Amino acid sequence: MKEHLASYPYEKPSLDYMQAHIESAVDAQQSNACTLHEAWAKVPAPLNATEIQQYQEEIRELLKQHNAVMVAHYYVEPELQDLALATGGMVGDSLEMAKFCKNHPADTLLVVGVRFMGETAKILSPQKTVLMPDLDATCSLDLGCPADEFKQFCDEHPDRTVVVYANTSAEVKAHADWVVTSSIAIEIVEHLHSQGKKIIWGPDRHLGQYIQDKTGADMLLWQGSCIVHNEFKGIELTHLKQQHPKAIVLVHPESPAEVVALADVVGSTSKLLNAAVQRPEQEFIVATDQGILHEMQKQAPHKKFFAAPTAGNGATCKSCAFCPWMAMNGLAACAKVLRDHSQEVQLDAALIEEARAPIQRMLDFSEAYKNYHQQHQQLGAGLAQFQQWLATQHEAKYSTL
Repeated sequence: MKEHLASYPYEKPSLDYMQAHIESAVDAQQSNACTLHEAWAKVPAPLNATEIQQYQEEIRELLKQHNAVMVAHYYVEPELQDLALATGGMVGDSLEMAKFCKNHPADTLLVVGVRFMGETAKILSPQKTVLMPDLDATCSLDLGCPADEFKQFCDEHPDRTVVVYANTSAEVKAHADWVVTSSIAIEIVEHLHSQGKKIIWGPDRHLGQYIQDKTGADMLLWQGSCIVHNEFKGIELTHLKQQHPKAIVLVHPESPAEVVALADVVGSTSKLLNAAVQRPEQEFIVATDQGILHEMQKQAPHKKFFAAPTAGNGATCKSCAFCPWMAMNGLAACAKVLRDHSQEVQLDAALIEEARAPIQRMLDFSEAYKNYHQQHQQLGAGLAQFQQWLATQHEAKYSTL
């Protein structure tokens, strides 16, 4: 048994803190606040070292029995991330998870994250059994973008191309022309903008504004936000930078504009991780969910990482960037669903077909973009050159890009 790796000692927020400080992030909707409360109530109790080892051993055996693979997001608990890697699975951001699940030969996918990730796995691999530790583990962006309301918003602007963030339900994806993740969003919107297309973007307003600023695209923004990233404070980050003047600031673009403006690196979870590992600096301030600090510390053990602040000195906790729905995932729940195949993602076949097209379009674009740059060995090559190359490709899957 691989020795259990200690997690980065991040500070989890108390329920009282979250109830008092996240109202603006969920637009003070009582139903969402109730859902958040329930999420924190369902976070499993910490396990001791013996319990962790017992569950890890059981899960290893169950994965083998069911020809299953475990896929985890960077934001879940460290012991879940480590077990996914140790059993031949993977840990990644949502784009990497989607690609891995689609291409892996396992019959069963154990997706350790939030619901839209399991739904995406099922959409791309409908023949596979997709399990999750808790199907109630959702996302504030998903909750804040009801499918019927978003459809009405789109119907009011039929001349616009609909681009939605991956952090949405299958029903919302079915209304979209494109699905994107933060890893590829700028490139896709820039591509569409160059074609003269006007865009509807949903649901994260901060990420949408960042993309609009970067690309100059004409974008109508749905006004959603992530309860974790929305809480980062520019003034508190400025104070932390003053305390650590040599630190590089890494920021996820779901954060408010005043926080993004203070960043040295802005990007997806994977981009921030790569920057932490590859850059020569020794200190980093990280403005995203604190779950990523575990992998950063593993890959760069001699560097120092500081969690970006979400509140002032009088708060219950200073850095409370920890998603309650991600925290609902636990080893005990993983073992249970593998034992009894409960918590299986079920989607209507017609919905799968409708939602698959915009996701597959993103994957095809991502593949083409990667192939082009690999062939030309110049990652900085411009959009015009890429589009000229794309026009020469005769594969049918590229014809809709």
